[in-house]
Amino acid sequence: MPPGRLVLLNGPSSSGKTTLAKAVVGRLRTPWLVLPVDLFHQIRTRPDADLTDRQWQDVFHRTRAAYHRALVGAAACGCDVLGDHVLSEPWRLDDLLRLSVGLDVLLVHVTCDPAELRRREKARGDREPGTARTQQRLVFAHGDCDLTVDTTHGPDEPTAAVLELIRRPPKDRAFDRLRERRRHA
Repeated sequence: MPPGRLVLLNGPSSSGKTTLAKAVVGRLRTPWLVLPVDLFHQIRTRPDADLTDRQWQDVFHRTRAAYHRALVGAAACGCDVLGDHVLSEPWRLDDLLRLSVGLDVLLVHVTCDPAELRRREKARGDREPGTARTQQRLVFAHGDCDLTVDTTHGPDEPTAAVLELIRRPPKDRAFDRLRERRRHA
């Protein structure tokens, strides 16, 4: 069975990645597996568990590593996958680059006006205020992608752009360029 494709939406929290993923998959004519990183936030522990900050950070790191393997594993099994992630730490991208060798990966940067990010973050009520703003400085630090979309005014235009990217992907892919740069760094 040939591997599937992986389209990875990368952007800060509240930038509209999940909304965009739902809009895109709703217009695709073939089955796609949607794997948002938030699925891996479902960490449960006993109420009396007394984990230190360091222990929580270790758990969080492992859940991100598991998410990477879920994305890559699904694509390797022949599923077309639409994922959304927050590449706010260099190791996350490095791990995905290492794991996805030989797979067809498209990287989409999802941006949003800072004022709209703050509004969305506040409306959600489940994020530390300022998280999105901090992440916005980090998630695009690697500098390369196959497409950048702005969701400030909703998902319609970004959805069309992502669908066009899937229909007509570039010959040279951001993941391949990033992998090559890291090999020579």
